[in-house]
Amino acid sequence: MSKLQILCISFLLLFCCLIIKAQSTSNKNSDHGCVPSSCGNIKNIAYPFRLKGDPKNCGDPDFELDCQNNRTILTLNSKKFHVQAITYDKFTIRAVDPGVDNDDSCSFPTYASIRYDDLPTLVYNKFFDYNIPVAYINCLKPVNASRYLDNTACRSGSAAAGSSSSAFSNSSRVHSYIAVGEDFKVSDLEESCGVEMFTRVSSRGPMKDITTSLASVHELLAYGFELSWFRVLCQECEATHGSCSLQDNTVTCRHYCPEDVPLSQLGFRCQFEFWGGIIALISAIALGGLVGLRFLCGITCLIALVVYKWRRRHLSADETIEEFLQSQTGLAPIKYSYSEIKKMTENFREKLGEGACGSVYKGKLRSGPFVAVKIIENSTTSELEYVSEVATIGRIHHVNVVQLIGFCTEGSKRALIYDFMPNGSLDKYIFPRGQSVSLSCEKMFEIALGVARGIDYLHRGCDMRILHFDIKPHNILLDENFNPKISDFGLAQLCPTNESFISLPAARGTMGYIAPELFYKNIGGVSYKADVYSFGMLLMEMASRRENRNPGAEHVSQIYFPSWAYDHLHAGKDIDMGCATAEERKLVKKMILVALWCIQMKPADRPPMNKLVEMLEGDANLVHMPPKPFLAPREMAEEYGTNTSGGSSSLVLSIH
Repeated sequence: MSKLQILCISFLLLFCCLIIKAQSTSNKNSDHGCVPSSCGNIKNIAYPFRLKGDPKNCGDPDFELDCQNNRTILTLNSKKFHVQAITYDKFTIRAVDPGVDNDDSCSFPTYASIRYDDLPTLVYNKFFDYNIPVAYINCLKPVNASRYLDNTACRSGSAAAGSSSSAFSNSSRVHSYIAVGEDFKVSDLEESCGVEMFTRVSSRGPMKDITTSLASVHELLAYGFELSWFRVLCQECEATHGSCSLQDNTVTCRHYCPEDVPLSQLGFRCQFEFWGGIIALISAIALGGLVGLRFLCGITCLIALVVYKWRRRHLSADETIEEFLQSQTGLAPIKYSYSEIKKMTENFREKLGEGACGSVYKGKLRSGPFVAVKIIENSTTSELEYVSEVATIGRIHHVNVVQLIGFCTEGSKRALIYDFMPNGSLDKYIFPRGQSVSLSCEKMFEIALGVARGIDYLHRGCDMRILHFDIKPHNILLDENFNPKISDFGLAQLCPTNESFISLPAARGTMGYIAPELFYKNIGGVSYKADVYSFGMLLMEMASRRENRNPGAEHVSQIYFPSWAYDHLHAGKDIDMGCATAEERKLVKKMILVALWCIQMKPADRPPMNKLVEMLEGDANLVHMPPKPFLAPREMAEEYGTNTSGGSSSLVLSIH
């Protein structure tokens, strides 16, 4: 057998091995040949779940359920819960505490709330939290508070049996109450009261009359709590260095081909992309038979040398940064060299825009997709801090947050690479110039709802709360389907989720969208409610299709639109924004009402983002008229004073 034939057979074997590996990988999590199990009212127990005693190849061992007394049992940290439902299209399982009896409205949960930190993160994902807390409270004297639901009649028997907490065991009379909802805080407890226990229930259960009826609270407890197993569906994607996300109840996996990851660890697409050209070239030369063996060997060696040099050049990196990234447990974005940045942008040929932190250029990855490359200029952040921020933002995966694909840091040169948004930023559709496409009221409302969901994810969906501090139309990008993506985290601040307020050395943001507490410190601390205010100003502009402050308005009362809109709605008048149908006018009115709730002067009066999402998703008639904010600068000065300086408490503006 000639050397040429041996070479051709070797490449064909390599090609077959790659195909077999891809097929085995795709079938890794399959459940072929497994019949769904059932227990009690749970009739379709299938992958990733399995019943104890099912064949070993069926389901995932980490999702094993048990069937006891014709009830499906979910065990979490040695605590057993009764499974109520498994919703496969939403990736959730709903379970109820065994102490809650459907026929006994006074039944009491057996366990305190499952702590999310105790859940195995590869099994149940705490990022998708559909639950709200229920607090059982004991007080030494009666309490007259609207959010406290009297439970004394139900709890008197259990207290007599010795189930009450030791702090109240010596009291002759203990008054028991129940409080439901995320807005309840231990710090808000009435005097002489203490929390006996917390449990959690699904926010998608029956929520009617839960603040006025014990029967309604019991119905919610009997509905149970929900956990998401979305994380397990991402294992295969993440194992091949893919970017996993949940969009419209569908798990999507996008793969890029990192240059600093060994080829053997990448997915089939990247391996085929790398080796396909070489195999095709050598096969064509071998089959053609137009050149001799010496020439073919020379070409093969030349190609191998070029590939080796190319790989060596792209695998080189700074040792300090590599050690840091290796210490991270989550997915990290891809690191590019500055020469690669210049190549993908064709030496910064097409400029998309310019901001306070630098310029943005259009680029194209080697694998084909277009990207937006932001060159960071005049940055004083240390290299380690910069890479830490990149690693943090790189773990954000949400349909309404722009995806960070990669980064570059070489000496003083730094860059961020994001997905390219072909429809640009939202401002050109709110404030149309020239031949800009006009969006319908329905599409504008969908964009507003997507932005609200994205901000809610930043506030509650990550291990650390992310405060954006620069929500405005210019930082909302639109993809090819006009889906909104929150971008530009240059002013973002990370803080623990258990801290209510943060300390800032200076105000940050864009004039017209900055929350008042960043200037007037005596109205409340700086918190995530600053993003709520900015979103309200953005929402007001989306509803009106104009800037909130317009000195050229026809009437003086219309110069500051939020004030004019409030007065108009308060007087019972309709606001006509040129919408064609009654349904569109109803959407605009709902957007303005929600925006007025967002721009309340005191941060404590503004709803959190998850409540705003519910208001936007719900019936427009259920959005009540908010109190009038102190909207005009004169009213703000009269109420709080304009002199915020004084020693170390003064704020120095840092805006753009």
